[in-house]
Amino acid sequence: MKYSPVQNFINGKFVNTDSDRKLSVISPLDGNHLSDVPMSTTKDLNAAVQAAKTAFPAWSKTPIKERVQVFFKYKTLLEKHLKELAELCSEENGKTYGESVAEIEKCIELTEFATSLPQLVSGEILEVSKGVECRTEHVPLGVVASIVPFNFPSMVPNWTIPNAIALGNCMIIKPSEKVPLSCARLAILLKEAGLPDGVFNIVNGDSEIVNAICDHPGIEAVSFVGSTKIAKLVYQRATSHFKRALALGGAKNHLMVLPDAKPDMTAQNVAASMSGCAGQRCMAASAMVAVGNVDHIINKICDEAKKIVPGENLGAVINKESQERIERYIDEAEKQGAKILVDGRKTKVKGKEGGTYVGPTVIDYVTPEMSVAKEEIFGPVISIMRTNTVDEALAIENANPYGNAASVFTQNGGMARYIIEKASAGMIGVNVGVPVPREPFSFGGWNESKFGVGDITGKSSIEFWTKLKKSTTKWNPEAGVNWMS
Repeated sequence: MKYSPVQNFINGKFVNTDSDRKLSVISPLDGNHLSDVPMSTTKDLNAAVQAAKTAFPAWSKTPIKERVQVFFKYKTLLEKHLKELAELCSEENGKTYGESVAEIEKCIELTEFATSLPQLVSGEILEVSKGVECRTEHVPLGVVASIVPFNFPSMVPNWTIPNAIALGNCMIIKPSEKVPLSCARLAILLKEAGLPDGVFNIVNGDSEIVNAICDHPGIEAVSFVGSTKIAKLVYQRATSHFKRALALGGAKNHLMVLPDAKPDMTAQNVAASMSGCAGQRCMAASAMVAVGNVDHIINKICDEAKKIVPGENLGAVINKESQERIERYIDEAEKQGAKILVDGRKTKVKGKEGGTYVGPTVIDYVTPEMSVAKEEIFGPVISIMRTNTVDEALAIENANPYGNAASVFTQNGGMARYIIEKASAGMIGVNVGVPVPREPFSFGGWNESKFGVGDITGKSSIEFWTKLKKSTTKWNPEAGVNWMS
């Protein structure tokens, strides 16, 4: 075991749990045993909630311009330790070092946005009648919780940590039990940046802790990122206890490729979108709709896919179960008549035989009723469906239950606008394979890709992490009384 056993982080200290249940943390890169992570109990969660509740009065009353000073320092520490954080992310998640560097750079951008919050939550004031003023201000909720997935061990926690805490809340985070090491490192950096004890806490565990977070009367709001199946359960359970909840689920993102698309640019974007982070991201392109004759572009996509080499510029998938599940999807598509143009099954990386890899896979002549066309595969696999018209392509995109992202590759501005208007997805790209908005624009899909109101990042997140207080004041009795006062 390379690292010490993972501990919870409560009230500014790493602490053990009484639970004797634990899971092994295995590196997908080579199968090495990295650490053990405890499966915490409700008792551990109660301790974290109590620490957060104790810290909340002082933290929430600290002026926001002072609160964000912590995040100026935190941003500097992320930059200082970028290499170390990227190496740890790659080791426990399996993505390439370059992808891990990009993940930490996104953490830096998210933190930078949080430092701008004093300018965005200054509130409003207006004299609504002579001597009568109305004012609004954003007030923190209290103790909040964030449940995060394995595919971005640092970035997704930082979707919520800087904004929620800078806005005056105290937080409990539940990392994925598959990748708990990065979150623990973030806790150290936050403490070094000057965050008071109790404001940020980590409780490790599995579904038992997820349910306990949803049920806990001391937690005011819950954010979740993961599969749609679990997102629905978390949203239903949390809101049944009258909490705020924002649960982001899965996706089936469609790239529509038109005959006038730039072949080289399109091929490079499609290949990168389907294989980046080994396809383990909710913005990955897992379905392509070829409109008309685009065989010349499909050929180039295959050429680009063949340049993507597992263990070099393609990372591992998270574990053996995922590897086997992805390969079953490919097997099933082939049996149903689809044509495998590039085959990533049975991939082994020399010197890393214990790793869990799936090579880039391109599947042509997929039909909309096949599982690979409908379900989230979460691997470096793209399924190509063929249509004659844009409206047929849109019908396929809009029929899928998800709504995270959709993209179109074309040089026709009018057609691009038509697809932007018609596609049922929260994030749309034009000649962009991964249409993730940059700060201050927010991240969030539609339909069964998101449950709850608002988005998890950017300006939209302010409404989720705060409540609005309205005050009306009058100090001039001589002005008399009218219907407004």
